[in-house]
Amino acid sequence: MKKSVQLAALLFVLIAYETSAQTTDALRQKLQQIISTKNAVVGVSIIANNGKDTLSLHGNRHCPTQSVFKFHAALAVLDQIDKGKFSLDQKVAVQKKDLLPGFWSPLREENPDGGSFAISKLIQYAVSQSDNVACDALLRLLGGPQVVEGYIRENGIKDISLKFNEEDMQAQWDNMFQNWTTPIAASETLRKFYDTGNQLLSPKSYAFIWRIMKETTTGEGRLKGLLPKGTIVAHKTGSSGTNKEGLTPATNDIGIVFLPNGNYFIISVFVANSTENDQTNERIIAEIAKATWDHYATAKK
Repeated sequence: MKKSVQLAALLFVLIAYETSAQTTDALRQKLQQIISTKNAVVGVSIIANNGKDTLSLHGNRHCPTQSVFKFHAALAVLDQIDKGKFSLDQKVAVQKKDLLPGFWSPLREENPDGGSFAISKLIQYAVSQSDNVACDALLRLLGGPQVVEGYIRENGIKDISLKFNEEDMQAQWDNMFQNWTTPIAASETLRKFYDTGNQLLSPKSYAFIWRIMKETTTGEGRLKGLLPKGTIVAHKTGSSGTNKEGLTPATNDIGIVFLPNGNYFIISVFVANSTENDQTNERIIAEIAKATWDHYATAKK
C-alpha cells in the first residue's frame, strides 16, 4: 500500500512537471524570438502560476546588478530595523562631501547642502528613484555592501556578489562586474521576500518595501513599457554606461507584475553585453514583459 501511494505521488509530480513545461513552451519560443535578432546576451527568469511555472534563459549567467542591488540593500536595512538596531524614522546625516558630482541623485539636486534624512526617506530615494547618494548613505549605515551580500546569502540566495558601493562601482569600469547576481537568483529573491509565508520581514517592513517598489519611477520603458496603462509593477531597475566601443554591459529590470485576474508573475530581465542602443535595450525588456503578460493575463486565478 505504501509503495502504491509513493508511486501515485511520483506520477502526480511528473504529470505536474510535464504540464508546467507544456505551459511555458509557447512563452519560451516567443521570448527566444524576441531576442534572436538582438546583439546582446539576455538573461531572463520568470516565476508564475503560483510558483508552478518557471522559465529561464541564460538564467545562471552572472549579470552586473548595477542599481538592482539597491533593492537588496533596502531589505538588509529593514531587517536591521526589525531587529531593533535602527528605526524607519531615525535620522542619518548626509554631508555635502557625500553629494558627489556626476552621480544620479535627486536627493543632491533637492538638497545641495546635504542634510539629515529619515532612513525611510533614504530608502525611498534609493529604491523608488534609484538615488546613488542615498544608497551609499544606507550602505555606510549597514557597514558596507558585503553586509548586504551576507544577509541575502543567509536567506538562501547564493548566486550574488556585492563588493562595491555606488561610488566605488562607478570609479572604475571593471568594478561593476564584481557586483553581480543571476536572473534566477534575482527572481528567487523577489519570491522569498514577497511570499508572506517566509516571514523574512515584519508586516510593517514588508508593507513598506513593496509600497516603494510599486512607486519606482525609473525605467518606465522597461517592464512597464508595453503593459496596459495602470498596470501595477513593483520593480527595481539597473543601468550601466556605454563604453567607447558601444558596449552596454547592463540594462536591467526585476519585479513583480500584477495581473487583472488577481494573479501575478515575477520577472527578472538582464540585458548584458549589448551593442544595441539604449532604446532597443529597454524595448527588449518591455517586449519580454508584454509576452509574459499576454501568456498569463487570461489564466484563471
